[in-house]
Amino acid sequence: MGRPGLGVIERIKQTHLNKRIIIAGGGTGGHIFPALAIAGALGRLENGIDLLFVGAKGKMEMQKVPEAGYRIEGIDIVGFNRSSLIKNLSLPLKLIKSFLQVKKITADFRPDAVVGVGGYSSFPVLRYAQAKGIPTFIHESNSFAGKSNILLGKKATKVFVASEGMQRFFDPGKIVLTGNPVRKTIAESRVSREEGLQHFGLQADYQTIFVVGGSLGARSINEAIEAALPRLAAEKLQLIWQTGRNNPGITAGATAGWDGVWKGEFIKDMQMAFAAADAVISRAGAMAIAELCVVAKPVIFVPYPFASEDHQTKNAQHLADHGAGLVVRDKELKEKLVPVLLDLLGNTAKKRQLQDQILKLGTTNADDLIAREILRSIA
Repeated sequence: MGRPGLGVIERIKQTHLNKRIIIAGGGTGGHIFPALAIAGALGRLENGIDLLFVGAKGKMEMQKVPEAGYRIEGIDIVGFNRSSLIKNLSLPLKLIKSFLQVKKITADFRPDAVVGVGGYSSFPVLRYAQAKGIPTFIHESNSFAGKSNILLGKKATKVFVASEGMQRFFDPGKIVLTGNPVRKTIAESRVSREEGLQHFGLQADYQTIFVVGGSLGARSINEAIEAALPRLAAEKLQLIWQTGRNNPGITAGATAGWDGVWKGEFIKDMQMAFAAADAVISRAGAMAIAELCVVAKPVIFVPYPFASEDHQTKNAQHLADHGAGLVVRDKELKEKLVPVLLDLLGNTAKKRQLQDQILKLGTTNADDLIAREILRSIA
């Protein structure tokens, strides 16, 4: 008779030998999708790796991460509310509670490393890991580092950055220039313009604008587009419009009777929208820019004016300075967006120049670079 406990013991040994990594952060697609790209690269490079995501309860990572096939633990954490100071009264208690939750998650999972991808849920996870001597890694997607990442960077093992000149925020010896991870479905897409248009039920004979204000939406962009609908229809233009999940009601019924528009809260198959687009109107978050650089589309950037340290304006201006994008300020949307858009669509040479220049700034293998450096550091 054999040894009945041997199989269990071997499995326990194997589980112990497999590397265990926590990926913390989220809140928006700009944090979640890079995190999923890094997770995918870690899985490709290391057989049997055990990955656990940690995010904020009630935020979109709690849905998107399981949909991608990964486990996630939620913690009770919220960010600082700049618009209402009274809403911040509970913040210290929630921060304490989140640290207690992180303590339990860490004790149960016993990670070999923790990776922070941004968003306020990453702070307590990395801070606790650093206090316990667990290697931590930060991905800073913007050209202007956030305060939390600057603080966490002091004890981080490595800091992955997308831009040159980040030594003003982090120890140069810890910086690894990788670029920003882009979803493989976008980076490796072979979708044709015709296939993209067919996916949204649009015609191949008209120029198509893709409007995207981020996964949560952009109220000012939506309002400007809504006001411009009669003009866009008169110009025989088509529209793919991701309104976002926070304010889809703004445009309810606005496009009724117009066949040349697709409108929805969220686009899952972004590669289809990029393929169909002749021009893009977008916020200037770092991850949106990373994807637009890879797909090489003419873009009008509308930076979110209330982003921390005004980093979206800095992101957009960096591209404008390289001739890789146009910029319309949020407060000037209703007056300038349509004239700038129509001028761009009517100027083939300008569109080609923007495409050529933005393509030079694209990176398609940032996820692999990050994953290799993490695995090398904890080998």
